[in-house]
Amino acid sequence: MDNLNLDIQLAEGKKVSKKQLANTLNYINFQDGTILINFKHLKYDNIVSLRAKPQPCPGDTLDCLWVQTTGLSQKLSSYKFLNFFLNGGQEMILVKADVKRISEEGINFDLPETCYEVSFRKVKRHPCEDIQVELIQNSVIFYGVLLDFSAISFSIEISTEPPQSFQFINPESTVHIIFKNVKNILYSGECRIIRQTFGQKTRTLALEPVINKLSRFKHKEYRSSRHKLSPSPSIIFRHPLIQKTITLEVDDLSGSGFSVEEYHENSVLLPGMIIPELYIEIAHDFKIRCKVQVIYRNIYKTYEDKMYAKCGMAILDMDIQDQVRLSSLLHQVANRKSYVCNIVDLDALWKFFFEVGFVYPEKYAFIHANKEKFKETYEKLYVQSPTIARHFIYQDKSIIQGHISMLRFYANTWLIHHHAAIRLGYSRAGLVVLDQVGRFVNDFRCLYSTHMDFLICYFRPDNAFPNRVFGGFTRKLNNLKGSSVDPFAYCHFPRVIERDFSESWTLSKAQREDLLELENFYEHKSGGLMLHALNLEPDMIDSEDLNKEYQRFGFKREKHLYSLKKDEDIKAVIMVTASDIGLNLSNLTNCIHVFVLDSDNLSHNILCSNISQLSQYYEQDEIPVLLYPVNYAELQSIPYEKIYNFWVINTQYGDHYLNYMENLLNRTQHE
Repeated sequence: MDNLNLDIQLAEGKKVSKKQLANTLNYINFQDGTILINFKHLKYDNIVSLRAKPQPCPGDTLDCLWVQTTGLSQKLSSYKFLNFFLNGGQEMILVKADVKRISEEGINFDLPETCYEVSFRKVKRHPCEDIQVELIQNSVIFYGVLLDFSAISFSIEISTEPPQSFQFINPESTVHIIFKNVKNILYSGECRIIRQTFGQKTRTLALEPVINKLSRFKHKEYRSSRHKLSPSPSIIFRHPLIQKTITLEVDDLSGSGFSVEEYHENSVLLPGMIIPELYIEIAHDFKIRCKVQVIYRNIYKTYEDKMYAKCGMAILDMDIQDQVRLSSLLHQVANRKSYVCNIVDLDALWKFFFEVGFVYPEKYAFIHANKEKFKETYEKLYVQSPTIARHFIYQDKSIIQGHISMLRFYANTWLIHHHAAIRLGYSRAGLVVLDQVGRFVNDFRCLYSTHMDFLICYFRPDNAFPNRVFGGFTRKLNNLKGSSVDPFAYCHFPRVIERDFSESWTLSKAQREDLLELENFYEHKSGGLMLHALNLEPDMIDSEDLNKEYQRFGFKREKHLYSLKKDEDIKAVIMVTASDIGLNLSNLTNCIHVFVLDSDNLSHNILCSNISQLSQYYEQDEIPVLLYPVNYAELQSIPYEKIYNFWVINTQYGDHYLNYMENLLNRTQHE
């Protein structure tokens, strides 16, 4: 027997006929549900209730079986039947019936011709099962279960474990509440105690959340662009607390979240609540799965005096391929000529690369010998659209006018490369695709599945456009922990050379201590982000999960770290990266990075001899090498072909980058 504490507002509402009542009772039976049968004490007038299961209703009468029968006969002798309630959808239905028979097994009624819907609360409560609760106040934790739930209040039952006492709970102070199931934490928030029972071992508390808005991520000046789509998508999810399927229409949608509306009196979206699995349904068989959190709930009234709750949801994670589907849709809404990871006519793409001069004669001389392998690699990149690659294209009537792509080549780092645009016609196509990258990063960088802590790019300092964009941003920001540029000398070393040095020189697998030494050297030399972006930190030395991701899509990606020492004194750290030919058209993912810690005591011949020992990782006759610092090459008279600036941005500084790009775009429009 339970206390009836439902805050009844007994103003009778809409009439419900006997036929409608019978249909509702049969639906409850079909769902194995229960109704609430209320009794009034013969002497003290307090009201208690019993849950009962309605049996199939023929229309005029109703049989019900008690859910719990222990001690029922003794308790019922002190009470008389009052009425019963059942859930009729948006409202509860109050039924004043005549009792025909009552026993320890059940109760039988004659149903009235008419009953009424009644309102119990401003917002409907839903019963809950199997949701664990933790109540925390002043470092004391009480454990219990969630009994029922609405978007504005809920009730829990907690118990004590000696030496705990309910006296530890101060009802005038807020408490911190956590809801969780077997797998996930579903809610965590600060709440007020509205009321409570006074049991000695267990208590029931009614609570209401303190806040209706939270900041899930660091504030962004440049919010993701929100779009109202027509027709509107829907969201579909199994509510994690009440286990009901909820379908709502999306009001506006962006890459980082969306908003929906629900009826205030039946709202189920609680700010702070996490929904582990939700589908955004764009159209039939076009669904995007994600994990979301409710971040705000605002109430407003329409001109018809209807109360609605507008709720915002932030996307916490999303499969990386679903990110492409969503961004592809949103980028097209913003600009119908902007494409994300679309299937590309490869003949048109190669023609574009040649026409814009991206593949110039010297580069084609390198490509020519392996052109079939290049074509095969690009077939996989642009048709299969693997998780490790992204491309953005500005295209008008099948004519490609701008292109840029990204490659996840280090654990949490994406390489921006292959940026090209037609100079004639739409002259800003290069900026448009660059802006697409910025928007994609802004939308998804916070999601774990994106693995996007850093963006990197190699560019030549004499190339005006990237120097203005990437170099200009770094200079403007003036914060090496936000963005940095480090120059490399680019050259080729012969594949095979005779050893000509003593046994005091050793080339072996790098250890944590070697990377600590490199870290100290780099911090003194530059202080930028290069080592973080290239996973050259000591705790990342054995991180090879990305190799498996490449293999899953038929690509090659290897990374090996070596230390070059003389008499145990480290002279250089060598990073070998080996990948498919053509993955990067400048071969910067299929080369050796050399970080020289002692420029005075490492000769060109010694370095060349040791690099020749690593030739097994490469097929070409000459191995491309990037030397850092550049003054090492100059000091040792090593001939190099060009300088490559290595640019890194910490994506947490995305607002600064977008602000810089917005100003750059505005200036370009007036030039």
